[in-house]
Amino acid sequence: MRKYAVMIPMLLGFFSCILPTENKDMSQADQKRDASFSDNLDGKPIKLYRLQNKNGMSVELSNYGATIVALYVPDKNGKIENVVLGYDDIKGYYQGTSYFGCVVGRYANRIAKGKFQIDGQTYTAPINNGLNTLHGGIKSIDKQVWTAREINDGIVFSIVVKDGENGYPGDLKLKVTYSLREDNSIAIDYEATTNKTTVINVTNHAYFNLTGDPIQTILSHNIQLNASQFTPVDSTLIPLGAHKDVANTPFDFRVSKKIGKEIDANDSQIVYGKGYDHNFVLNPSEKPLKLAAIVEEEVSGRKMEVFTTQPGIQFYTGNFLDGTEKARGTAYQYRSAFCLETQHFPDSPNQPSFPSTILKPGEKFTSQTIYSFSILKK
Repeated sequence: MRKYAVMIPMLLGFFSCILPTENKDMSQADQKRDASFSDNLDGKPIKLYRLQNKNGMSVELSNYGATIVALYVPDKNGKIENVVLGYDDIKGYYQGTSYFGCVVGRYANRIAKGKFQIDGQTYTAPINNGLNTLHGGIKSIDKQVWTAREINDGIVFSIVVKDGENGYPGDLKLKVTYSLREDNSIAIDYEATTNKTTVINVTNHAYFNLTGDPIQTILSHNIQLNASQFTPVDSTLIPLGAHKDVANTPFDFRVSKKIGKEIDANDSQIVYGKGYDHNFVLNPSEKPLKLAAIVEEEVSGRKMEVFTTQPGIQFYTGNFLDGTEKARGTAYQYRSAFCLETQHFPDSPNQPSFPSTILKPGEKFTSQTIYSFSILKK
């Protein structure tokens, strides 16, 4: 039985629970939206799931790509607006090429020329980004229907990525859990196991615009990154192997500054990425879950903090949006959103000095990312 995933506070818990779709409070608008995101693909049903907390914050999720379809967050005046880019119906996600809000993998980001070795054996993934493989290859987990299971505090999406799919070894059992909390944060927990030694790097690819208006650019957003180094890239955006200090470069976000301040600097790294499209090496922390980024938008008063257990974060400023992707009554333009993709580093299977992304049978890959929203203090 299909459920309408509205959440209400638990008596003793920190999270919320789920009501069935027959809830009479479900609006006609919600019913119409649910219908536009419902389909059947390869014999598997696609559905929209909705979570809401007591503060009015809510998130819409699809089991197609384990995708964040919309994220509604209050501003300083209590106005609730969608702060992520997405399409108006499920067909948009079928046709879309920008990875709006989905989970990407089994290897997120880029692998040089699609080739890597495990235990001396060479594996080849499809080339789909210039000379390289991006986000796992062709029709990867972002373009597949996941199994969804509703729990008291959110939605669990799971999928099995078959041995040899897109060239990667091993049956990878992947589970992603979204939990909406009463403190206006959304937690994303990842788990994976394999029956053959493989590589894994998974993340969510949400595009944020904290103004709530996708017509606006994100250049006036202020951002701080807890990273003293980044990984410089070649002209195809593959890391060169070394870390570089951000000091005295346009990549220094250790103190909050506007995204647009140096985004067009005369710097080869900026030229290669057409702006920011780089992995930042997060500073060490005594706690596994560390503060990675803080983003503030002064007009709306919205503030977003990103916490993660991952070693890196890919900061991307929508440099390849060009108006061809359309939804929400507009065409998504150049730099109208940013991504903060918590991750292992790009091309790690070919970079011995980077943290390992190898997963072996009997091991479990786990990571957590939290996007936390609040209002700027006056």
